[in-house]
Amino acid sequence: MRAMRRKPIRLRDFIEDQDGWLYAVSTYDNQERAGCLLRYMPDSDGDRVNAEGMRYRKVDFEESFELIKKEKPEYCDLLHRVPLEDIRRVLKPEEELPHIVARDHRIYSLVSLFNLPPRTIGCTGSFLCGLEDTWSDIDLVVYGRQWFHAQELLKYATLKGKLPAVDDETWKRIYAKRNPELGFEEFLLHEKRKWNRGQIGGTYFDLLYTRSYKALHPIPSGKGDVMGMRVVEARVTDAHLSHDNPAVYEVDHDEVSRVLSFTHTYSGQALEGELIEARGVCEKHGDETWLIVGTTREARGEYIRSLTLLGRE
Repeated sequence: MRAMRRKPIRLRDFIEDQDGWLYAVSTYDNQERAGCLLRYMPDSDGDRVNAEGMRYRKVDFEESFELIKKEKPEYCDLLHRVPLEDIRRVLKPEEELPHIVARDHRIYSLVSLFNLPPRTIGCTGSFLCGLEDTWSDIDLVVYGRQWFHAQELLKYATLKGKLPAVDDETWKRIYAKRNPELGFEEFLLHEKRKWNRGQIGGTYFDLLYTRSYKALHPIPSGKGDVMGMRVVEARVTDAHLSHDNPAVYEVDHDEVSRVLSFTHTYSGQALEGELIEARGVCEKHGDETWLIVGTTREARGEYIRSLTLLGRE
């Protein structure tokens, strides 16, 4: 019998290495080494417990790089890069979804509400790893064009009262977590029209975009030649990948051909045809110049704002 062909590793999958460390896949170019971030590791004193009773602890961003540098320096890169031969298993949100909805009624209700074709929706994060706790947010993933259908359904369900709108306290918590360069009111104005967040049963959830398997051609995740910090104003000519990671905005500008955001804060930040102001680091990639937003974890001093939305054209 012919062996089944293994699906490519893609954004928002999780992988487990030979030591049981769990990583969130953070890019699409995973042909030889999976680009990811360490999120959970086995720990006898950890507060997360899987179905087999094994304990884990969550690892924050800074500690993850410290651990990799100390324990697995061969994985060091802009992201953690795990060779495919070191991967024990791949956890795929769309494949594990039946097991997740069977143990959580809120996710079952959301998946039923969206009613998308099989394997076009999944759940990532702690639920994918079986390590969720009482306070875990829900990270839904929708693939390819179905994401835009889910976005419209979320908007409709919220406006019709089938789902509660995100409350003020939750917006404040999101703002504090993101800690963007934008003021709270400006942040909120951009966020509320994205329709990629919601609440159910008192739990916050994200609606995350990932490309379909047919569209995995990646944007290079390596650094280009750094040309320094810059502020640009430009008209967005294509925003169909603005909810991806990185978020991509093709722009009409004399020098910069696209603006990329590597922080979720500025995904879906502007629509096609809008005038944006963006501050980030310019990099040379081949014959093109890109403006990169989110060159550090905090993205201090970097932002994207829609001048059209703010009435500043």
